[in-house]
Amino acid sequence: MSTTIETHDVDEVCVYCESRIFDHEPICVRDCTDDCGSAEYFCNHACLSAHIDEESLTTGDACEWNPGGNNCC
Repeated sequence: MSTTIETHDVDEVCVYCESRIFDHEPICVRDCTDDCGSAEYFCNHACLSAHIDEESLTTGDACEWNPGGNNCC
């Protein structure tokens, strides 16, 4: 997999809160399980966390661990 470095527009906004990402601590997220589509930018970890919670992005992703054999997540 190759790496590409891009310089983004200084007015790039957070996909969650629409604040300018470079006014904060920006985070770039790319879904590489689905063809590594376009990156999404969040202005900080709080917006990324809120987006994950609201979209239920962790639901079903961590249910493989089964220490007691009771099929409970």
